[in-house]
Amino acid sequence: MRLSNLSKIVLVGAALALTSCASQPTRINDICAVFDQRDGWFDNWRSAAHRAERKYGVPVPVLMATVRKESGFKGNARPPRTKLLGFIPWKRQSSAYGYSQALNGTWSQYQAETGNFAARRSNFADAVDFVGWYHSKTAEKFGVAKNDTFNLYLAYYHGWGGYQKGSWRGNAGIQRYARETDDMARSYAAQMQNCR
Repeated sequence: MRLSNLSKIVLVGAALALTSCASQPTRINDICAVFDQRDGWFDNWRSAAHRAERKYGVPVPVLMATVRKESGFKGNARPPRTKLLGFIPWKRQSSAYGYSQALNGTWSQYQAETGNFAARRSNFADAVDFVGWYHSKTAEKFGVAKNDTFNLYLAYYHGWGGYQKGSWRGNAGIQRYARETDDMARSYAAQMQNCR
């Protein structure tokens, strides 16, 4: 069976669209550039982030800074493998995966509570929705403001149990990550004033 020219064009277009979805955005410290690079009709990150903001009340800059810190906007991000005997690749440090770096158990809880059983951690819209859900639950559990990126990220990184215990207080590394995420959210918020 021979394909018509129109069919060939449609197939090439679909292949290019899928390829663009799989690649990591460049200039990830510029939220306008990130949104511009993911402005397709079926892969629109700006729309997905704003949907999550409306649904959970967590501002877009906080959502996007969390995803940026967790995965650098890589849809297939995973933690590195540990080494057996110092050189043999072994198990991964955790089950974290995708844009949100959500753990298996927390992702399953999100799917059950939202009814979104088809959600995938490698799908940006699903991942940013997860981040909104998680931050919203943190706000409910601990009275953290939904624009308090520092504390939201501490709870995200350390988990609700770790955040409640306060074990992050003695961990300068985790506090530095949270400050960096807060700084990025502030930068994103300023940049968004000028996005087209």
